[in-house]
Amino acid sequence: MNEHESTDTTANISRTIGTGTATFIVVANMIGAGIFTTSGIMASKLPGPGWVLLCWLLGGLIAMAGALSYAELATRMPVEGGEYIYLKRLYHPALGFLTGWTSFFIGFSVPIAASAMAFSEYIFAGLKTHLPGLDPSQIILMKKSTALFLILVFTTIHYLGIRIGSWIQNILTVLKIVIVVGLAGAGIALSGGTHIPVFDFQAGGPFTGLAFGTAMMLVMFSYSGWNASSYIAGELKNPRKTLPVSLVLGTSIVTVLYLALNLFIFQSLPYSETKDIIPIIEKASTQTFGNWMGNSMGLLISIALLSSLSAYVLIGPRVYFAMAKDRLFFPFAAKVHPKYKVPGRSILIQGVIAIIMVIIGSFEQLLVYIGFALNIFPWLAVAGLFIARKQGIGEKNAFKVWGYPYVPLFFLATSLFLMVINYLNRPLESTAAVLTVLVGIPCYFLRVKGLRRKGNDK
Repeated sequence: MNEHESTDTTANISRTIGTGTATFIVVANMIGAGIFTTSGIMASKLPGPGWVLLCWLLGGLIAMAGALSYAELATRMPVEGGEYIYLKRLYHPALGFLTGWTSFFIGFSVPIAASAMAFSEYIFAGLKTHLPGLDPSQIILMKKSTALFLILVFTTIHYLGIRIGSWIQNILTVLKIVIVVGLAGAGIALSGGTHIPVFDFQAGGPFTGLAFGTAMMLVMFSYSGWNASSYIAGELKNPRKTLPVSLVLGTSIVTVLYLALNLFIFQSLPYSETKDIIPIIEKASTQTFGNWMGNSMGLLISIALLSSLSAYVLIGPRVYFAMAKDRLFFPFAAKVHPKYKVPGRSILIQGVIAIIMVIIGSFEQLLVYIGFALNIFPWLAVAGLFIARKQGIGEKNAFKVWGYPYVPLFFLATSLFLMVINYLNRPLESTAAVLTVLVGIPCYFLRVKGLRRKGNDK
């Protein structure tokens, strides 16, 4: 055992995170690779830019409905762990275990790997003019090495304590917001005279419900993270106030920024020139600001991606910590560092898994793999809100979701539709995600059986 790691599996993490940091964590989790890559893919499926903008607006409304629902769940049960706590108390410990199991392998470790790989993709796109003479295999090796180094850096930062981690998280999120706001604001102002019809719904091609559902699937991936501060409820100052404010304010900020970025894209480029363009921000920037700024956008976006990676590293171990305290996860996850007061071993093991994902997978494979799994447990958690109200589970003075029951019902209906679309479009990857979840079932019962055997032996 590491001599610097506490052996107290009942240790509590202190409440030191305020509203500002909690809001920044929500923003940082949501704004990631998705917004910088998906609008061009959506343009290839929808007949006009108006439909793309409608998708982003609808996605924001769905995320807001989820955030409001989670605000009530999290203030009813204001401890670290997120969906693990809600599903364990509202349904059965097995479901709580499965959400933590999924988070360990899919929900956080894979996004950490994907964010690190996205960072390396963008930064090398920005440096491409400064790297002549390198063959593709050398570039791939350099990208992978950069991603691995980045994971090591942020794993170390968050291992060294919540104060330094929160401070760096806040700085990175402010930088991200400045970059996105500056880009969108300047882009809209400078491209506003082009008279490109950004609200055109009939620019070309037929409209189909399946294509719209596919586009929404991409949008909701980009909005994932709206529930981020609920995972660290046990570390928030005054969670009854901090949680609702951080979830609603963070989601609102991101929705406005996403719409602004897409207005910039479709004011800058004719719709026909946006289709299937993955580095869409770079192309729009080149059109609006010139070649130098277009090339520089890769570097700026890579900086913006750092706060997402940092937020994933920060939040994930809190889920494993909550599970391990209940003896439903590997015991190492409950170890709190005596000096830094963080779940140190969870942070380190999560980093190791993310590194393995970088080594064995590609960026696209990782995104497809997590798409379906990310929606299963939030859907169950929001459905559990009706159980919580009926049975009076949790604190009575909790925040009450606005517009109940219509707001949570809206989230449940739209999320279920998108999961069906996701499965129909990518059955292989979605099945792989489901199988990852199902493998956790025998692991849960083996863990419970082992605990019972230990109890009988005493």
